[in-house]
Amino acid sequence: MNTPAADPIPAFFRGTGTDHAGRRHPEILAWSDDRLEMQHDYIQWLFPLRRRGRYNPDAPVLMPSTIEAFQWDPELREALLRGFRRMAGFYGFAIRTCSDGALQLDPLDDFTVRSRTWLTPGNHNFLRLTRILTSLRTLGCEGQAQALLGALEAVDRRHPVVIGGQTLGFWRSAAEPRAVRHCT
Repeated sequence: MNTPAADPIPAFFRGTGTDHAGRRHPEILAWSDDRLEMQHDYIQWLFPLRRRGRYNPDAPVLMPSTIEAFQWDPELREALLRGFRRMAGFYGFAIRTCSDGALQLDPLDDFTVRSRTWLTPGNHNFLRLTRILTSLRTLGCEGQAQALLGALEAVDRRHPVVIGGQTLGFWRSAAEPRAVRHCT
C-alpha cells in the first residue's frame, strides 16, 4: 500500500524544504526582478492554490490541513507575507499600514519603469496576480488580497485599455472575502 508523500508546502515555507527544482523559499525571494519575470515555475510555490495549475504540474496543491496550518502557524503566514512583499515590490508597489490599520499598496517612485514588464495587454503577469490574490485569500490573508486588489483597480483606472474588464473581474473574484481568519 502506497502512503501519500508528506505535504511539501509547509517545509518549503519554513525554508527546510525545497520546491520541485531544489530551490528554497528565501533563495527565490532574493532573485532579481529580471529573474522573477523570466522564470515561470516558482509562483505556484510562493502562492499555492487548491487546484493544480496548467503551467507547473510539479507544483503541489493546498490540502485542507495545509490551509489550516497557515491559519494557526505564524511562521507560515510570515513566510507567505514575505513573498507578498517581494512580489508587491516586483510589480512596483510599496505596502503601508494606514492609521486605521488597513493596508494600502502605493506606487513606488519607479512604478512606471517596473510596470513596463507587466502592464501590457494580455500579459502573463495578470495570471500571476490572479494566483497571488487567490492564494492570499485562501490562506487567510484577505487584508493583503484586498490591498493588492485596490492597487490594481487604481492602475486599471489609469490604464483601462491595458487591463480590461475581464481581467479586473477575475481579480475581484479572486480577492472576494471569505469567512477565514485574517493574517496579521
